[in-house]
Amino acid sequence: MFSLYLVVFLLAFTVLGPFIWTIDPAYQDLDQISQPPNIDRKAVLIAPYPVWDGTASHAATAMYGEQQSASPLQLAQIANTESVRLLWDNIPDAYGYRLYRNIFPTEKGQALGLPLFTSYDLNIKRFEDLLDLTPRTFYYTLVGLDKDGTELPAPFTLKVKVARVLTIAQAIEKGLIDASDKPQIGSIVYLTLHPMGTDYLGRDMLARLMYGARVSLFIGIFAPLIFVSVGILYGSTAGFIGGQVDQFLMRFSDFVVALPFLLFMILFKITFGIGPGESGVIPMLIAMILLSWPATARLVRGQILQIREEGYIAASRLLGAKSHYLVIRHMIPNIMGVILVTMTFAVPSAIFTEAFLSFIGMGVAPPTPSWGSMCYEGIKTMLTHPHELVFPAILISITVLAFNLLGDGLRDALDAKMRSKE
Repeated sequence: MFSLYLVVFLLAFTVLGPFIWTIDPAYQDLDQISQPPNIDRKAVLIAPYPVWDGTASHAATAMYGEQQSASPLQLAQIANTESVRLLWDNIPDAYGYRLYRNIFPTEKGQALGLPLFTSYDLNIKRFEDLLDLTPRTFYYTLVGLDKDGTELPAPFTLKVKVARVLTIAQAIEKGLIDASDKPQIGSIVYLTLHPMGTDYLGRDMLARLMYGARVSLFIGIFAPLIFVSVGILYGSTAGFIGGQVDQFLMRFSDFVVALPFLLFMILFKITFGIGPGESGVIPMLIAMILLSWPATARLVRGQILQIREEGYIAASRLLGAKSHYLVIRHMIPNIMGVILVTMTFAVPSAIFTEAFLSFIGMGVAPPTPSWGSMCYEGIKTMLTHPHELVFPAILISITVLAFNLLGDGLRDALDAKMRSKE
C-alpha cells in the first residue's frame, strides 16, 4: 500500500502539480542562478547605478575602515551585486598592477583566480568590478608587477562579502513591489520563492521537476505498457501453438534481440527528421517498443509451455474448453506474477534509457525538461551546486522503488498459486 501511495503521489505531482505551482519552468530568474533551497532572498532597494568618480564613500570608510587599514587594497564603496569598487595604494618596487578575483580563499602557490585588470600606469589605482556579481564572498588579490611584467612575491588579498541589491525599477518590473506602494531607498524586498532552488539558468527546479515528470513517466509507463503487451501476445501465441510455429517465432525474437538499439534510435531520428537540439521522444518510444518486447515474450512463452502440460488444462480440454477460454481463464492468471515482475523492471529500465539517451544528446532536448536531462545538466555543477543533481535523482530513485514494491505486492495478491496455498 505504501508503494501504491507513492505512485499516486507521483501521478498527482505530475498532473496536478503544475496547476498548483504555476511558475513557468522556462522562466529564467537571473537574480537567483544556481541557488540552493532556503537561501536568503532578501534584497535592498538602491538608487539607479551612479557613475563612480573614483573616490571612497563615507559609508564604506565607516564600515570597512578598521578591517582595511593593514592592506593597500581597499573597498571604496559598500560591495553589492551591482558593483564592487576597489582602490589601492602604491606598492613598493611595483611598475604595474594586476588584480584577480576568486571565489575561494587564495593560498600560496595556488592560482589567484580570474585576472580582472592589468595596468602599467601607476596613476591608475582603482577598479570597478561589474562582472557577474552574485550575493556571496569574493576574494580580490592585488599583485605588483616588475619591469618585465613578472609578479612580485607578496600579493595582497581582500575578502569581500557582496550583498544583493535591486533598483526600484527592477523590483517593480519583477513584480516584487507595486509602484503604488511608494517604495523607499533602503527598503527590504524578497525575491521569488524557489522551494527546491534554481538551476544554472535561474529556472525554478520544482516547476521543472513537475513538467519533467510528465516526460519521464510518460516514457517510463507508456513504452513498457506497449512492448510488454506485445511480448505477452507474442509469447503466449508461440507457447500455446508450439511446434514449427513456436520455433519460427522464437528465432525471429532472437533476431530482434540482436538488433542494436542505439543504431535504430539514430535511424529513427533521421527518418523523422529530428535535427540537433530537437526532442527525440517519438523515435525513442518507437525504438523501445519495436526492440524491447523479446524478453517478455521469452518469459511468457516459457510459462505457457509449462502450464499447458498441467492436469487442469487437460481436464478443461476434455470438458470442451476452447483455446481462448484456456488462455484467459487458466494461463494468463497463472503467469500474472511473471508479467508484473517484467513490468516492474521495464518501467525503471525505460526511465534509465531515457536518461542515457538524454545524456548523450539523443533524447529529450533542452529546454524541455525530463528527469534524465536534468540529471545530465546537474552533473556539470554537482560539486558546487549539488541540488541540481540530487532532486531529479531522488525522484528517479523513488519512482523505481515505488514500482518495484508495487509489482511485488501485486504479484503476491494476484498469483493464483499463492492464493491456492492460502
